[in-house]
Amino acid sequence: MTGPVGSKRVHVTAFACSPRRGGNTDTLLDSAITGAEEAGALVERFNLREMTIAPCRHCGACADGGGDCMIEDDMQRLYGLLRGADRIILASPVFFMGLTAQAKAMIDRCQPLWVMRNLGESVACAQHERRALHIGVGGSDFEHLFDASRLVLASWYWTLQIFDRRELTFRGIDAPDAIRDHPTALDDARAAGRALVAPGIAEK
Repeated sequence: MTGPVGSKRVHVTAFACSPRRGGNTDTLLDSAITGAEEAGALVERFNLREMTIAPCRHCGACADGGGDCMIEDDMQRLYGLLRGADRIILASPVFFMGLTAQAKAMIDRCQPLWVMRNLGESVACAQHERRALHIGVGGSDFEHLFDASRLVLASWYWTLQIFDRRELTFRGIDAPDAIRDHPTALDDARAAGRALVAPGIAEK
């Protein structure tokens, strides 16, 4: 469910991109969603591990067809939401220095939206304020742990015409439920969810 321009409530589309149910990434996303709901948002969450999203085939059909993807799977449910969402949250652990396969498959299947952007057609709600929040978790303490994820997300955000881009990342979180031992992580995620929403469309 997406909110039209001028809606009194902010609509948030949240993506849980970890293949592990109830892990550190899900825990952080839960807190961010709580914060967004506390700020008055309507949140729709998608657990990508439970969805069927095939990889992009690079078939060119979206370019030939003006932005329509020929693959009929769960990605078709997301195109309208991605074009019109007021806010987007993407939560993903780091796998081999990048986003998970679940996240990358969804992003790669946004090629039709990239085609539309490059054909000069703006996404549905590009005229109003849009924001995105990336929540990242990684087991390594490597300084550049999230660099690859940021590069992919920057391209995705450009395609979606989202220019208010935020992130909350945690390194050195590896064991199950380790994020709960972090002194501020859950509060930080909750605050990030609230900040993503307000002040914003809900106050207009």
